[in-house]
Amino acid sequence: MITSVFKKSTPLNFSLVVILILVFFLMYQFQDLSWTNSLFLILKKGTLFCILLASVFITNFIVKKNGLSKDSTYTVFFYFLFLLFFPSVLDNTNLIVSNFFILLALRRLISLQSLKASKEKIFDASLWIFLAALFHFWSIIFIVLVFISIIFHVSRDYRNWFLPFIAFFTAGIIFLLYAAVFNVNVIEYITRSVTTDFSIDYFTNNYQNAAFSIYATIALFFVVSMFATLSNRPQLLHVSFKKIIASFFIGIVIFLISSNKSNDLLLFTFAPLAVMATSHIEIAQLKLKQEMVLFVLIACSLFAFFSQL
Repeated sequence: MITSVFKKSTPLNFSLVVILILVFFLMYQFQDLSWTNSLFLILKKGTLFCILLASVFITNFIVKKNGLSKDSTYTVFFYFLFLLFFPSVLDNTNLIVSNFFILLALRRLISLQSLKASKEKIFDASLWIFLAALFHFWSIIFIVLVFISIIFHVSRDYRNWFLPFIAFFTAGIIFLLYAAVFNVNVIEYITRSVTTDFSIDYFTNNYQNAAFSIYATIALFFVVSMFATLSNRPQLLHVSFKKIIASFFIGIVIFLISSNKSNDLLLFTFAPLAVMATSHIEIAQLKLKQEMVLFVLIACSLFAFFSQL
């Protein structure tokens, strides 16, 4: 029953997901109503919600445009469920903006499969990643995905290897102009950003620990499923799925090495995991198994969300 609701891609289904995201976003924000007294903060919350929503639909665009899923709304629904696991991410502006830029980069890198305008796509993706790094420094590791994409598609043209460096200098100039206008101490900013912390003992309560453990288990399930079924998928899509898998593990690395550790950092894994979850639910299998997977995921996400409010 649940699977049949999101099996088709219709305006009604998308509207349902948008409403659900809005309801849970407001539910989290209304814990503290102090922001409602400031027009600036209200606009900030509204902008944050719009960027969050755009991230969900960019992920959907990636899978639809590149044939990574059937005509369904599973991807946006899974993205929504993963957001519920860590509600504090709904108020983390820097991570939401950084992840938004990473998704813009991923969109360009996945579309390299067509080999059209490859240089523009490599430059754009690199620039988006470096801009993302201004909001969360370690998202710069996604530049590895750019070079992986070059190896897969356009490695013979030596000029493609220089494009990420040109994008780096472009982003650097943008940052220096911003620093000059807003009087930002560049050295202090870089020193503060380039710090690592490998410890995973940041949990402030057992519910955060439980949410992390459940999410890790679910992620492992979908990743194993992806590896197990990859050879059965169309040969044309193998490289695209490999990029999705690589982006997931890059997100894990960012989580592991970032300082100021929190579950919010797993936001970088939501989009690739939503794609893998969609891929799993759409493979030929008993409908009962599909229903069970979706039901368990919904129950776990709701438990994680309400237990952490």
